[in-house]
Amino acid sequence: MAVTIRLRTAWVGAALMLLLVACGSGGGGEMLPWSDDFSDPTSGWRAESDATAEVGYRDGVMRVLVAVPNSLAWASAERQFSDFHLTVEATQVAGPDDNEYGVLVRVKDPNHFYRFSISGDGYYQISVYDDGVWQVLSGDDWLPSDAINHGMATNRLEVIGQGVMMTFVVNGVQLAQVQDGRYAKGDIGLYAGSFFEPNVEVYFDNLHVDAP
Repeated sequence: MAVTIRLRTAWVGAALMLLLVACGSGGGGEMLPWSDDFSDPTSGWRAESDATAEVGYRDGVMRVLVAVPNSLAWASAERQFSDFHLTVEATQVAGPDDNEYGVLVRVKDPNHFYRFSISGDGYYQISVYDDGVWQVLSGDDWLPSDAINHGMATNRLEVIGQGVMMTFVVNGVQLAQVQDGRYAKGDIGLYAGSFFEPNVEVYFDNLHVDAP
């Protein structure tokens, strides 16, 4: 791929204001290990839909469909974790490869959380949302990785949080390790986002959270 860095940061603040589907502060407490294969639609995830996105259980997965450009949406587990090792399978099933999807961790509230993002065309980014301001923690912007499966494919995402250190892995390959102490614990979320084209659809399955 000729272009190695993409500047996508101009839209993100507006996008979050456009759509914040299904984010809660959590309250289930830490019970590890914990897993969910989404076969039970009453397993406790907060997932809501509106005219811009559909988020919810479907046929044994957690489905996130973002129907409009420049937006993102997620489902939240309604639980609290501090130190953890999270794994989940994320599958792009429709929409443009110029997208983003992944995991939110240590979600304090809709204005404070960490985000592990990959894209259908093989990029990744680690960022923090701090009181309305995005900060990239993994370099200057989106970075390419050969470890990411492109297009309509499944990627296995992992996040390991131990104190202020967080490690981010895709398909068994470590992409980044960052140190940031702003949020010590919080909820987790599964999310997808669109840029210039709508109808990004991602399925999440086989979530597991264990001690690091």
